[in-house]
Amino acid sequence: MAAVPDDRPLDLLVSNARLVDGRAVAIGARDGTWAFVDEEHPGRGHDAHARIDAEGRLVTETFVNGHMHLDKVFTLDLAGEAALHAYTSGSMGEAMLSIVESASAVKKHYDRTWIMPNVRRALDQAVLNGVLHVQAFVDVDTAAGLEGMESVLAVRDEYADLVDLQVVAFPQDGLLRDPGAAELCEEALRLGADVVGGIPWIEATDTDARAHVDWACGLARGRGKRVAMLVDDAGDPSLRTTQMLAESMVAHGLHRRGVACHGRAIGTYPTPSVVRLVELARTAGLGFVSDPHTGPLHLPVRHFVGAGLPVALGQDDIEDAYYPFGRHNMLEVAFLAAHLLQFLAAEDQRVLLDLVTRRAAAVLGIPGHAIETGNPAHLCIHDSERVVDLLREHARPRWVVRAGRVVAESGTTGKILR
Repeated sequence: MAAVPDDRPLDLLVSNARLVDGRAVAIGARDGTWAFVDEEHPGRGHDAHARIDAEGRLVTETFVNGHMHLDKVFTLDLAGEAALHAYTSGSMGEAMLSIVESASAVKKHYDRTWIMPNVRRALDQAVLNGVLHVQAFVDVDTAAGLEGMESVLAVRDEYADLVDLQVVAFPQDGLLRDPGAAELCEEALRLGADVVGGIPWIEATDTDARAHVDWACGLARGRGKRVAMLVDDAGDPSLRTTQMLAESMVAHGLHRRGVACHGRAIGTYPTPSVVRLVELARTAGLGFVSDPHTGPLHLPVRHFVGAGLPVALGQDDIEDAYYPFGRHNMLEVAFLAAHLLQFLAAEDQRVLLDLVTRRAAAVLGIPGHAIETGNPAHLCIHDSERVVDLLREHARPRWVVRAGRVVAESGTTGKILR
């Protein structure tokens, strides 16, 4: 039986839009999804409650930030420059010392009276920059308690109509080396956290690191959750915590339900070890997020993309003990990655854009993140007409659309529309 045409007015009609593949289209949204992406009759004959003439500008999917420490944004003054220097200097050999001693000192001062305004500020920046999906790590340990988690969850509820936050219960200081953190993470899941976090390389021994990973994967399987871990973050290729994560995912049946963030030391692996890890990651369905601007080492992104693994880029930090800059702008992250990863040719530029849109959505398990009929009606309308200009300028989108509704407009000063 043929479908009955829907003659109701559209909620939004975007005419004269240019897709990244060069097609000129009209795009119509109704009931929060794309009713059509039309090449033949761009914008003609459609009633709509709201209209935007894109005038030939590029339109892209909204941006996805696969890795963000949201409870720590704008805390560099509290952490101090010594922590930043220890984390980013040389080959990151002092990364563990930075995390456990210097940067963790911030958590002694955790208080929702300043955490929540900082989180709101970061999410306001996200919306204005078209970043509507974020995997947000929140420290849950005996130093932080649940103060950061409760703060981020409260703001998540405030921004539910603007940003999809996947909140990670993250035992930043370890599990075996921080007795009580495991119970706090389990409580965080009961409060509403979405993902089980981990950082196995912070533990004192390989045995403890494996126990850390197995605990997280077992908890995720029991609660029907995903896992997301910081692995191979320090500059030591012997730790092999990415392998531990992938093996545990296979053992616990978490296929396509895990994300490995950073993976910096993988860039120093011998080629045979990288080949073996790629095969293991494919078996586990493990996705990867790289933040190459926040440290001197980085994941071999080109190799992993070429191997067909799910890979994304992340902002990671905004003005904290690990990175002093950041505007929650994924085009800026992609621009920096273009230089750090040597993704400069036109084809590479399109891959970079994918690493902060479609591929990034695949890493986080977000379905339907493409400008196609029937998918959620999320969209960025840019001022640029070419991908190279989009990356060069890394400017705010002219309009940001969520579920068929304009939620942000750019200008001399941006504004969010509720």
